[in-house]
Amino acid sequence: MSKILKFVDEISSIEKSDFDILTKHLGSPFINFDFLSALEQSHCVSKVTGWQPKHLASFNDKKLTGFMPLYLKDNSQGEFVFDHSWSYALNRTGRNYYPKLVSAIPFTPCETEKIIGEKINSLFINEVVDLMNSENIETWHILFPDEMLKDDLQKNNFIERNGYKFVWKNKNYSNFDDYLSIFKSRQRKNIRTERKKISDLDIYFEVKDAKSLTENDWNEFYTFYKNTYEERLQIPYLNIDFFKMVHENRESIKPVIFFANIEDKKIAGSLCFESNNTLYGRHWGSVYNIDSLHFECCYYQGIEYCIKNKIDRFDPGVQGEHKIRRGFEPMLTSSFHYIKEQDFFNAINDFCLKERKEIKIYLKACERYTPFKKEYKI
Repeated sequence: MSKILKFVDEISSIEKSDFDILTKHLGSPFINFDFLSALEQSHCVSKVTGWQPKHLASFNDKKLTGFMPLYLKDNSQGEFVFDHSWSYALNRTGRNYYPKLVSAIPFTPCETEKIIGEKINSLFINEVVDLMNSENIETWHILFPDEMLKDDLQKNNFIERNGYKFVWKNKNYSNFDDYLSIFKSRQRKNIRTERKKISDLDIYFEVKDAKSLTENDWNEFYTFYKNTYEERLQIPYLNIDFFKMVHENRESIKPVIFFANIEDKKIAGSLCFESNNTLYGRHWGSVYNIDSLHFECCYYQGIEYCIKNKIDRFDPGVQGEHKIRRGFEPMLTSSFHYIKEQDFFNAINDFCLKERKEIKIYLKACERYTPFKKEYKI
């Protein structure tokens, strides 16, 4: 059997059926041929946007046996691991921080497998390091990897960097009131007050999933999503073509949208994606600025959905201390960074060591602000 490692400039150069066989056991909406292809075919991911695909794949007799998402980047947009100070520091020495290599799902700060395949981690790592040497690339960043990969990354001289997020965990609640029963009375009252503000305005919600979503639903959601960026004078990362492609492949990508309505008119929406055991909150938008609408649309509707469908976790995205008092628990995140030159490695290693200590102190402090009764302390 002939084994070949190959860098590919677009996911479409890999057979979809082979990719699906390789990744089916993951049940991920993001390590998903249709999702990655939608990003590329819509040109949300391209050289122009700073995400030039350079995926690494392995083949045995033309059959796909391994895959790693990889991008050549000339900026740090859409990563959710902020390294701008690193780039400034290296540029001041007269060396170039960009282009850099990034193994991640674009615009998606969710933990996923980053090297898929059996007993290929070292093989893939060595191949990318060889690329760095030949192309004079200073750094390689693996963002939000799965636990299984972390040991191999540390053994290969990657520096771990920590961040944090807040995740909701389903403890077999029977309904939302059952969930609220573990809260201290004051915070239980606060949540009910927030939800009442929405119901008192006669705002009601529709849950649309792969079976019920329509093309027009995506057009309306995109209006909300785009408006959120434009209010901050920003350009959205994703375009309408991407969302249309997600709709076309909704059975495999598994989107869920929570729409807020007044008098049969949609006014806001929150887009999630569902895996085998986790609901991922990714994007939201609204045409009105209504008190507590964001909390209802992006948190409480997702929690109710997880309870109803017996989903283990709800991951609404990185950071956000306001999630704590709504029952989301602090959780450490990781990224890993290969720094080729020793002088820069030493500087980044010192930075990350100090930052890791600070974040662990911060997360410990977060635990003191949990809204749960003593017997339910996290």
